[in-house]
Amino acid sequence: MKKLFTLLFVLSMLLSACGSPSTPVAPPVDAGGDTGGEPVAELPEYCGDPAQLSAELLLYTWVEYIDPELKDRFEVDCGVKVIETNFDSNETLLATLQAGGTGYDVIVPSDYMVQIMIDEGMLQELDFSLIPNIANMNPQNVNQYFDPEQKYTVPYFFGTSGFAVDTNVIAEPVASWSMVFEPDPAWCGKISMLDDQRETLGAALMYLGYGINDTDPAHLEEAKNLLIAQSECVKAYDSQTNDDLIIQGETVIGHMWTGDAILAGLPDYGGREGIVYVIPEEGCTIWQDNLAIPVGAPNTYTAHIFINFLHQPEVAAQNAEWVGYGTPNEAAKEFIDPEILADEGIYPPPEVAARLQWIEDVGDALELYDRIWTEFKAAVGSGN
Repeated sequence: MKKLFTLLFVLSMLLSACGSPSTPVAPPVDAGGDTGGEPVAELPEYCGDPAQLSAELLLYTWVEYIDPELKDRFEVDCGVKVIETNFDSNETLLATLQAGGTGYDVIVPSDYMVQIMIDEGMLQELDFSLIPNIANMNPQNVNQYFDPEQKYTVPYFFGTSGFAVDTNVIAEPVASWSMVFEPDPAWCGKISMLDDQRETLGAALMYLGYGINDTDPAHLEEAKNLLIAQSECVKAYDSQTNDDLIIQGETVIGHMWTGDAILAGLPDYGGREGIVYVIPEEGCTIWQDNLAIPVGAPNTYTAHIFINFLHQPEVAAQNAEWVGYGTPNEAAKEFIDPEILADEGIYPPPEVAARLQWIEDVGDALELYDRIWTEFKAAVGSGN
């Protein structure tokens, strides 16, 4: 997913950015992080107060989830170097912070994980006077169940978790999870699944006719057994390179997130023709990733400015086309290719959205999910 954006579009975005200056001098910062220095002249307005900017900002996010050109632009325009570190699941993000991982200024948790982090007191309330671009958000993407008063997060991207199919091999894919869980023997060994507890158990639950947040032990046991039986045909449990597997022909079906699947089928973005994205008729996950500032972040002022920068309309448009996901930024759509906006895999119409489900915090039942997932992984690892 998220291949490099075309040079022409990048250049047009850079030229259209209002007030972009030549390379500025980064403001001096002492060991305390966001501290004063001599003001830096001629910065774009979106850079905020240069005297309060830090020299660096540490971003903890998903793999390939921001156009590198935008990190470079933030450094050139505002004098702040963005240092990126990656995680592979919401559970890894949570475990890292719980284990004392510090120094992160901006993190990117998904919906249900936001709810957990708020409950555990891990997120700062945001100062929206520093994030005026929150006004650009589609009303459907704010005040969601995980942050009902919109105090802690700013929407980043949204998408779904269906599956990709290589139609060069499977000419007529069926819009059903049966392709994944009861595959034709010819596809056995050429399927990938997300290495994600809630996503993968959720897909099995939906195929069995249950809700994605089901907490019935018997239903979860049934989902585990389905995954164990399916594992004989699974080449990899992979959330980071599953798009590469299908592009290279090592798999023909891949359970994956929208952007990975969409870009896998676009040669101009490093993909291959004939790879299509399917939202199953039984439904699949709808999710939203969010920008947040953890408690203890050393550079909170700069973090606010960076979050606001990412939602400058032209910036958000460039980022959305690069990662291949839906943007919640309505003002950005003016700058997005109309063909992309018309893609129902990225921006589902109401009749499709009606069968999508949010992953929610299951409370104490999370221990049950953890046990079921651990037992599944152990069974797969032992060859059962």
